[in-house]
Formats: sequence, C-alpha cells, structure tokens
Amino acid sequence: IGIHLVGLADAAVRESLLRTITALQAVGFKIPGKKIVINLAPADMHKKGSGYDLPIALGIIAASGQMELPGLGRYLIMGELGLDASVREIPGALPIVELARDRGYEGCILPEGSAREAAEFGGCTIFGVQKLGDVIRILSGKEDCSSFRTLWEPGMEEVEERSAGYGSETMDFADIFGQDGAKRGLEIAAAGGHNVLLIGPPGSGKSSLAKATAAILPPMSAEEAMETSKIYSVAGKGGSGRGLIRRRPFRAPHYSSSISAIIGGGSDCIMPGEISLAHNGVLFIDEFCEAPKKVTEALRAPMEDRSVTISRLKNKVEYPASFMLIAATNPCPCGYYGDGDRCTCTPGKRASYLSRLSGPIMDRIDIHLWLNPVEASKLIGREKEESSADVAARVLRAREIQDARFRGEGIHTNAEMSGRLAERYCRPGKECTAFLERLVGTDGLSARAYSRILKVARTIADLAGEEEIGLEHISEASRYRLLDKKDLMI
Repeated sequence: IGIHLVGLADAAVRESLLRTITALQAVGFKIPGKKIVINLAPADMHKKGSGYDLPIALGIIAASGQMELPGLGRYLIMGELGLDASVREIPGALPIVELARDRGYEGCILPEGSAREAAEFGGCTIFGVQKLGDVIRILSGKEDCSSFRTLWEPGMEEVEERSAGYGSETMDFADIFGQDGAKRGLEIAAAGGHNVLLIGPPGSGKSSLAKATAAILPPMSAEEAMETSKIYSVAGKGGSGRGLIRRRPFRAPHYSSSISAIIGGGSDCIMPGEISLAHNGVLFIDEFCEAPKKVTEALRAPMEDRSVTISRLKNKVEYPASFMLIAATNPCPCGYYGDGDRCTCTPGKRASYLSRLSGPIMDRIDIHLWLNPVEASKLIGREKEESSADVAARVLRAREIQDARFRGEGIHTNAEMSGRLAERYCRPGKECTAFLERLVGTDGLSARAYSRILKVARTIADLAGEEEIGLEHISEASRYRLLDKKDLMI
C-alpha cells in the first residue's frame, strides 16, 4: 500500500509526491487506497527538476479511473504543481517543445509563462495553463480550449535585455573619446567574430570599449536566436517574455569565478556556464591576467572548438560555445606601464605579468590592442566621435558578406572558419605570401597565429568590400599580433 516512485529521481522529483497528492486533494480528487507505482523510464537515466509534478498527477487521475482523459497521449506535458493545484513555470521550455515536435506529438501543455517563452518556436500547438483544472479541460476534449493556446504574433517581442546579460548601463562609441586605434580593432573583431585582448593602464577605457562593442554587433538571425534562447531556457534564464532572445548576449563574469561557473557544470544537473550563455555574443573578462590559471587555460578548447563537453561520472552534456572573447588587462603589476613615468615595475616584472597568459591562449586571441591614456586635449576639446550606429552599419554589411559566403556551412563568421574553409577563402597572393614568410621568420609566429592573421585579413577585406585579400589587409592584420613581439615590454 502506498505510492512508490522509481527511476533514478532526484530530491526535487521525489518530493513531488507530497506536492502532487496535496494538489489533487485541493481540487477534489481522491488518492486510491492501494499500491501505486510511478515508473520514470528509462530507469538508468537521472530525472531532475520539478517539471514531473503535472504528468505524475495526471497519471494518477487516469490510472485510478477518476476521469477519462482521451488526449493524454497526444501531448507532451510538463509543469510544477503548487499545493493549491496552480501550475508554475519550469526551465527548459524551448527544448521540450522541440522534442514534442520531433517526436510527432500534437502539441505541448506547459505553464503559462513557459508557454510564452516558447511561443515563437512553431511546429506544434502550445497550450499555456495556470492550474490543474485547465489541463484536465484540454485533455478531456469536451470543451473548446482555444483560449489556452499560446500564439506568436510578429512584433510582440518582450525580450528582457537583462536575461541576456545586459545591465542598465549602455555605452556608445560616441561617448568614448580618443582610442581610435582600439575602436578600429574592435570594429574588425565585431565584423568577423574575432577574440580581442585589451591592454592598457587604469582609466584608459578598456571596460567602456568592451561594453560599447556589444552595441555594434548585428541582430541575431533566426537560427542564432533559437540556439541562444534554448541555452537560456535550459539555464532557467529565459524569463516570461514572449518570443526568442534577439539581442546578442553580453556576459561579464568576475575574473575570480570558478571553472564550473565559466565552463559549466554541477554535481547533479550539468548547467551551461558563462561561455555557453555568451553563445553568439560577447564574453568579457576584465583583469584577465589576475584570473586563476586553471580558468584561463580551460578556455582554450572552447575557443578553438566553439563548443564545450562537460562530463560527470554518469552524465555527459555538450553545449555550444561560439563566443567572442574580449579580455582586458593591465600591462604590468602596478598597472601604469605606458603612462609616462608612473610605472614602478622592472622590465622583468612587466614581462612576467603578461606571461601569466600562456602561449596557447594568446595564439587563440586574434587581435591584441594596446590602449594609451587619452590625451587631455581630446578630453577637453571633446571633438565629435563616430557613433556606434555608424560603426554597426559597416559591421552589418561585413556580416552579410560572410553570411552569403558561408551559407550551408553551419557557421556565420570568419573567425569560425575551419582549416579547409580558410584554405578556400583566405588564400593570399604571391606578394602577400612573401610578406607573410618574412613576418613568420621575424616574429616566430605559430601555425595557428598565421591562420588567425589570414582570417583577420579576410574580415578587413570584407569591411572594405574587397573580394581578394590584399597586402594592405595582411599588413593591418599582422599589426594586431602585438604580443608576438619579443621586445614588447622592454
């Protein structure tokens, strides 16, 4: 006698029995006075979360014969039950709807907030409910339940910018005075999705430039919006807004964050980390040289593979992680190298500070930008600077060129090119080849650094509207390999 739950359920699922029984009794259903076994199949897969409350309650109602529910097998149903039989939101609504569509279900029944989150997905009928009685009305098939359908109407997006990592502060390139070289480098990075390292003393504008870069990125395509929204949905950060996340994520975790927070993880439920939450957007890490070495080194594989696989004893999950890294650091321990004679560090200390970033990490950062303090004349004179809108228009044109180039390849930017694609689209001419040979011999560039220069040159050519990579594009791209210079910190 009693209710037994089997199938590797975690604590939240096991506790669902008490919530479910109380909710059923609250709306007048009886608990059968005989043995009930609830089997969560497959038995060897861990079940997590509170979304099983609603299907368990419906299973008890149907199995005990208290009500006929002919539509029970036609819908994929998930939701958390309150003690008063209300239905509460759950994370992961988008993947649930996608599964229902792929498995051929007629539709999904979800909590109202979760249904609004997945309204734009399409492919199957989505019902949004507020209480257990609403679900029973839909499944009984005796009433017109079209009022519960959650429909998507274009132009009704209610995207919460904070859900994608944006704070209340927004920056515009027009508000940042000077630093024309850094702005050009960040424009190139945004156009091609390249990783950037900003090096400069305190107050030189590193953080402001990073925040302003997010404003010049183009809107996400439908495919990118779906990928990003699914990650936020799984992480429980999708919010109750209608539709998909359209604005590219901007994530700025503190440099002291743990590996699990940055890469993703968890003991029971493997959740996406900051690199996955920044998918198709920007990951900004300030004070990069102060970050634990384990964290910076853990970025190496995701930066190269554009995905991350997290393994635990009985579970393994792969999340996408195609992000644009913007890292910022001081040039030395005191922070003031390059700012007149304020630096008190020896050349050895300066070199040792930046050497905290290993060669493999630096190889994966395409553009190195050195920021000097802004001259007083530019601060006082306040000449009009180019706005982010003007820069964003050029970036969008370059991205459109890349979208056409990589159509059908599964990538969107030059930075994502594989060796095969780089060989096809970044082939230098004879003059460029001779220049690159001299450059490799002089600076001792690695094969990866050589490839990154070609990809950046391809982006510079796209910004200029050129079909072929020219010597001027290669020359400018090579100047951004700043930390490959052996005498930089002397």
